[in-house]
Amino acid sequence: MMNVNILIREIRKMVKAYVPKNAYLKETHENRGNPFNVLISTILSQRTRDENTRKAVQKLFSVYKNVKEISEADEDIIQELIKPAGFYRIKARKIKEVSRILMEQYKGEVPSNLEQLLSLPSVGRKTANCVLVYGFSKAAIPVDTHVHRITNRIGIVHTKRPEQTESELMKIIDKRYWLEFNELFVRFGQRVCRPIKPRCDICSLKHECEWYKLIIKNGS
Repeated sequence: MMNVNILIREIRKMVKAYVPKNAYLKETHENRGNPFNVLISTILSQRTRDENTRKAVQKLFSVYKNVKEISEADEDIIQELIKPAGFYRIKARKIKEVSRILMEQYKGEVPSNLEQLLSLPSVGRKTANCVLVYGFSKAAIPVDTHVHRITNRIGIVHTKRPEQTESELMKIIDKRYWLEFNELFVRFGQRVCRPIKPRCDICSLKHECEWYKLIIKNGS
């Protein structure tokens, strides 16, 4: 296995090569630098597709502009606005509850502390780390389905759960790469190392990849 930091630089090259510049800019986290929007967007993204999350987020924030407005909003209206994200009844209740807690306990501000973030409803490690990275530009490694799948597929880690993946990656990834790590692997997972039919023919890492070596060995 090649040095993991060299591997990251190879993935960065492929992302730049295979993601059209205008598409890359369009798909980059639209709420970067706004912790509350990142928090709500990430909660809405749970168990749904990126394009549906984007629709729900745009509709929600076109009506309610901030944490105070959502905390005081009619839950039925929130449900209607976020329908594209799926599980809209549960998610509407959760984002209203999160907004209320932020108003009551944090003066309407999103905490930048991991433990405080994890204490909020519907906020697990991935969501909390997304807020740290995309909302506050604080070094963390959000492990979503792309990061968990690709790092295990290549053989960077050998883990069963995302929490284990995060723990292992924190040990072996140079901290200077943490801020970009999630976004790189998401783009790489969408365009090259896809869940189904990965594009191994264009991947410069295939000869370092445990999954690819297994395919070759089995003659598939």
